Amino acid sequence: MNKIDLNGKTILVTGCPGFIGANLVLRLLKEISAGTVVSLDNMNDYYDPALKEYRLSLVDKAAEMSQVKHVFVKGTLADKALIDKLFDEYKFDVVVNLAAQAGVRYSIDHPDVYIESNLIGFYNILEACRHSYDKVSDSYQGVQHLVYASSSSVYGGNKKVPFSTDDKVDNPVSLYAATKKSNELLAHSYSKLYNIPSTGLRFFTVYGPAGRPDMFYFSATNRLAKGENIKIFNYGNMKRDFTYIDDIVEGVYRVMQGAPEKKNGEDGLPVPPYAVYNIGGGQPENLLDYISVLQEELVRAGVLPDDYDFEAHRELVGMQPGDVPVTYADSEALERDYGFTPKIGIREGLRKFAEWYKDYYIS
Repeated sequence: MNKIDLNGKTILVTGCPGFIGANLVLRLLKEISAGTVVSLDNMNDYYDPALKEYRLSLVDKAAEMSQVKHVFVKGTLADKALIDKLFDEYKFDVVVNLAAQAGVRYSIDHPDVYIESNLIGFYNILEACRHSYDKVSDSYQGVQHLVYASSSSVYGGNKKVPFSTDDKVDNPVSLYAATKKSNELLAHSYSKLYNIPSTGLRFFTVYGPAGRPDMFYFSATNRLAKGENIKIFNYGNMKRDFTYIDDIVEGVYRVMQGAPEKKNGEDGLPVPPYAVYNIGGGQPENLLDYISVLQEELVRAGVLPDDYDFEAHRELVGMQPGDVPVTYADSEALERDYGFTPKIGIREGLRKFAEWYKDYYIS
C-alpha cells in the first residue's frame, strides 16, 4: 500500500454538499493543515435542495475556521469540458467520487439520469485521472488515488451472508446496482490500462443527521411527524446493515491515505492497483427493531408525543421491486488493511438523528 499524506494536497470531492460528501469535506477541513479541497455537485432536486444548501453552509462555516482552502463548483459530472477544466486548473492529487444518482426505486422510473451521472459522469472522471499523468512534473505526480462510491446494492439477491467482496456480483436487481457494478468494472480496466490507483467502497445503508430524505428512517420520520402511516416492506422481514455517517467518513478518510500499490507482474505489465472494500456496520438489524428504536428516540427528542400510538401507524406490506431482504457486510478486509471497524450502534446513531431533526424541522 502506498501511504499518502493528505496535508498540502489538492483534493476533489464530487457529491458535496451531498450527505456523505459534505461530511467528508467537513472532516478534511478539520483534519488537514494545508491544501485545497474542491467540492462539485449539480444541486439537483432529487430531494429538497434546501438540505444541500444547509450542508453547504456548514462546510462554508468550517472553511472559514480552516487553514485549508475550499472551493465549491456547481456542475455535473456529465459535463466533460467542466471536468477536464477542473483537472487542468487544480491538478488534483486525490479524487473522491461520491457524486451519483442514488436510489434503487427511483432508477425504475428515471433511468436516464443514472446513465448520465453514474456511467457517463464516472467515465469522465476516469478519463481525467488518466490524462492527469500527461501533466507530470517535478511538482506534480498526477492523481495518486481515486476513491469512489460503490454500493451494497451490487450484491443483489445474494443468499450467502455476510456479503464478501470475493462474492460474485453478476446479478443486479436494479439499474442503480448495475451502474455501481459497472463503475467497479470501469475502474478496474482503467487501473489496468493506465496504472491509476483506485479503490471502490461498497456502502451499506448510510444514515444520520441531515441525511437523504428518501432513505427509510428519514421518510418514516417525516410521515410519523405528520401523523401519517409508514409502510413496512416485506412485512417487516428485512435486515439491514445500517452504517452511521461518522463511521462511513472515518472509513473513507482512512482509505484516501492508503492507495493500492503500483507494481508490475511477471509479464512486465502493470498489475492493476485496484481494490474494493465493504463499509458496513457488520451487524445487520431487523427492520422492525430498527423502527422501534427510531420511534423511541423520536419520542425522547420531542419529535413525537409520549403517548404516540406506534402500532396504529404501521402498515405491513409486500416487497418492493428492486429491493433485497438482507444486507450484511463482511468488513474484515477494511479492518485488516486500514485498522477500521464501524463502531456506532443504531441507538446512538438514531438518537443523534432525532435530535438533529427536532432542531432542524421543529425547534
